[in-house]
Amino acid sequence: MTTSTLIWVAVIVVVVIAIAAVGYAIVQQQRRTRLRDRFGPEYERTVAEHDNRREAEQDLRSREQRVADLDIRPLDDDTRANYCSRWGEVQERFVDAPGFAVTEADQLVTSVMGDRGYPTDNFEDKISTLSVGHAQTLDHYRQAHEISGRAARKEASTEELRQAMVHYRALFLVLLHDDSPHPTRQEPGGR
Repeated sequence: MTTSTLIWVAVIVVVVIAIAAVGYAIVQQQRRTRLRDRFGPEYERTVAEHDNRREAEQDLRSREQRVADLDIRPLDDDTRANYCSRWGEVQERFVDAPGFAVTEADQLVTSVMGDRGYPTDNFEDKISTLSVGHAQTLDHYRQAHEISGRAARKEASTEELRQAMVHYRALFLVLLHDDSPHPTRQEPGGR
C-alpha cells in the first residue's frame, strides 16, 4: 500500500469512528429524553440518589422492566364505585379522628394498588413501581407518607393531617381512574 492509500484509510476510519460516536451520543440523548419525559421529577431525584447518571438511568430502565412484568390492570366499575364510597367514609371520619383517617387513607391507597396488581410489600417498592406510570403524583405520595409517619408518633398538626389527606387523594384518584393496563405516560396529542 502506498502512503496516500494509508492516509485515506486512516481518514475513513477516523470518519467512521466519529460518525459512530455521534450516533451513540444521539441514541443516549434520546434515551435520556425518553426517561426524563416518562419519569418527570423522579428522573432528577433518582440521578441525585446515585453515584452517576448512567447508574440512575439503569435503575429507571430496571423499574420499567419490573413493571412490564407485572399484571397491572384497571379496576372494574363496581370495584371503583366501592372504593369511591370507602374514600367518602374516610373523609367523613377525618372530622372526628384526623389521625385515624390518614392511616385509613394510606391503607385504602395500598388496597387500590394491590387490586390493580402493584406490589404493596413496602413503601420503597411502591414508590419504585408507581414511578414508572405515575411519577407526577409521587411527591404527593411521599409527602402523605411522611406526614402519616409523624401522625403515628402524634407529631403532626391537624393542618398537616389535612394536607396528607389531600396528597393521598391525588394518588388515590389517579390509581382509581387510570384504565391503562400498563401505566404509560401519554404523549402530547394522545399518542
